[in-house]
Amino acid sequence: MSEAQHHFAVVTLFPEMFSAISDWGVTGRGLRDDLWSLSLHNPRDLAMDRHGTVDDRPYGGGPGMVMQAPLLDQAVQSAKASLGGRVKVVAMTPQGRRFTDSLARELLVDDATIFVSGRYEGIDERFIERSVDHEISVGDFVVSGGELPTMLVIDAMVRLIPGVLGHNDSAEEDSFADGLLDCPHYTRPETYEGRAVPAVLLSGDHGAIARWRRAQSVRRTLDRRPDLLNPDGVLAEDWQLLKEWGLD
Repeated sequence: MSEAQHHFAVVTLFPEMFSAISDWGVTGRGLRDDLWSLSLHNPRDLAMDRHGTVDDRPYGGGPGMVMQAPLLDQAVQSAKASLGGRVKVVAMTPQGRRFTDSLARELLVDDATIFVSGRYEGIDERFIERSVDHEISVGDFVVSGGELPTMLVIDAMVRLIPGVLGHNDSAEEDSFADGLLDCPHYTRPETYEGRAVPAVLLSGDHGAIARWRRAQSVRRTLDRRPDLLNPDGVLAEDWQLLKEWGLD
């Protein structure tokens, strides 16, 4: 297995799509620095007929085609054989557990993750029952295949790997890392179209800045995503912060 901190393998009919995360941005830099690694496995390469058939009509009728279990199983086993260590298999499906920051951290506990990016109407359920550890969804909508959702999940996981981001605290200060949405951010110019940067951010008072940012995160979460708050609601100390900054 690679010396990278986490290895990702993807079973996909469109491996070329993954250049979006292997060649660009912080994920591309992390890959070049060997902080994570990626292998791609096309089940069509394992097909026995000249057409590279990987799907067939669904039993019971209905629209669309279904990806066949045997070729997916072979692709996953091939990926596992090249990895070693503790490996989890994830299928990206609309029926899966909703992906979150905490789930990204949970998956990184293992040495490697194999993602199965389905296409067509779906994947033969027997493959999921036999070979898949987790079904994951990135939201309550349907897209044409599992490649884009897989890339979203890999990107979110890679950002958590030490050394990938330029600052060690960057991932911990992102939205959702502490269960809240992120606070607003500002940079130069100090005034733009009549709107000034909040004075506290120019004060040099790091304690006040930290309190302001926490208050902004709590207020933004209350307004936009109250479902993220714990069952007991906003903590008493956070209510105090909201009052301190006139956000209650």
